[in-house]
Amino acid sequence: MLQNRRIVVGVCGGIASYKAIDLVSKLQQAGALVDVILTEHAEEFIQPLTFSTMSHRPVYNDLWEPSGQAAEHHIALAEAADLLMIVPATAQTLAKLAHGMVDNMLTAVALATRAPILLAPAMYKEMYTHPATQANLALLRERGVTVVEPEVGRLASGAIGPGRLPDTPTLLGAIATVLGRRGDLAGRRVIVTAGGTHEPIDPVRYIGNRSSGKMGYSLAEEARDRGAHVILVTGPVALPDPYGVEVQPVETALQMRDAVHRFIADADVLIMSAAVADFRPATQATQKIKKRSSGAQGRGQSEEGEFSIELVQNPDILGELAQILNAPPAQKTTCQRLVRVGFAAETEHLVAHAQTKLQQKQLDFLVANDVSRSDSGFGTETNKVLLLYADGRIEDLPLMSKASVAAEIWDRVVPLLSVQEQGDGSE
Repeated sequence: MLQNRRIVVGVCGGIASYKAIDLVSKLQQAGALVDVILTEHAEEFIQPLTFSTMSHRPVYNDLWEPSGQAAEHHIALAEAADLLMIVPATAQTLAKLAHGMVDNMLTAVALATRAPILLAPAMYKEMYTHPATQANLALLRERGVTVVEPEVGRLASGAIGPGRLPDTPTLLGAIATVLGRRGDLAGRRVIVTAGGTHEPIDPVRYIGNRSSGKMGYSLAEEARDRGAHVILVTGPVALPDPYGVEVQPVETALQMRDAVHRFIADADVLIMSAAVADFRPATQATQKIKKRSSGAQGRGQSEEGEFSIELVQNPDILGELAQILNAPPAQKTTCQRLVRVGFAAETEHLVAHAQTKLQQKQLDFLVANDVSRSDSGFGTETNKVLLLYADGRIEDLPLMSKASVAAEIWDRVVPLLSVQEQGDGSE
């Protein structure tokens, strides 16, 4: 997504300018060509050498230098940019941009470029909420500028409130979202499920699994970066919500099933990467189940102190969708055009079990991985998967990062969308 993209980062004079150093570093590491522009007041906080060291490129700061080359530079930067991001965007710079004022290199580039502009405001809370600042932001949004809302938190003054610059992952997510608006999933609505489910035994205990949700979150972020509207239905995980993704948290398999059915009607793709529990307790205790003294019998507990839980089977979400597809035409819904991808996490007989799931659930393709491997599956940063197709083909992908696996999966989904439309007779 960022490889060889020309990103211009404008840095204004605010205490949050130090966070722009990490942003520039991460962009450069991701393969972007980063040009940094500092305002005069930004140099009161951070020197140009810091940014040139991180970007491996010159830093621009003076529109009025005597050689006149700055005039050429500001036009060249404006024309070459794929994106202009201003971070932090101060109240003064927002006012200048809103009213077309040009008095430094940054505002000159901003007025000259036709690239998307992304603003990350950061300032004292009263300055941010002031009607003048809000009016300027509203005017800029009307002109197509994207604004990354500041977070509520502790500010440099010690006060608590809105105005805190988001951390680098959020800023990178915003950049990827803007750059991906014309991607190969633009205009598509996709559902990704992620994480495991927790099936309550009592208010403090549950039946669950080891799924971290990393694969599903990578799939959601990759789809976002390609321009899709992404709904991420996620079980309990220890991961931050991805920027630009509609997140629907659930806990149980039944809640996940309900969420999928709620969003499915106008979706183009469903990728079920969640590790949904196959079983749940038949009943849930309303109070914490206590250990009993010897000789006493409690709920599901024998005289010997053994404890048992009666389990019932959870619904098969993809299996239910297959039944809908096989229903008489009058009973079918819009999900008959849905591209459906499933996952199979196995510890033995990987191909045989995966082929059975693929056939039973009538998927477009299935992603299978051996979770007994130390480098693949639950909690790891990498994954080693097989792709099994409805026509019998099996594609063996090498070990790679989960983000790379997500990209490979979407590369195979995109052509299926065209096939589905042709089969449906759509234009």
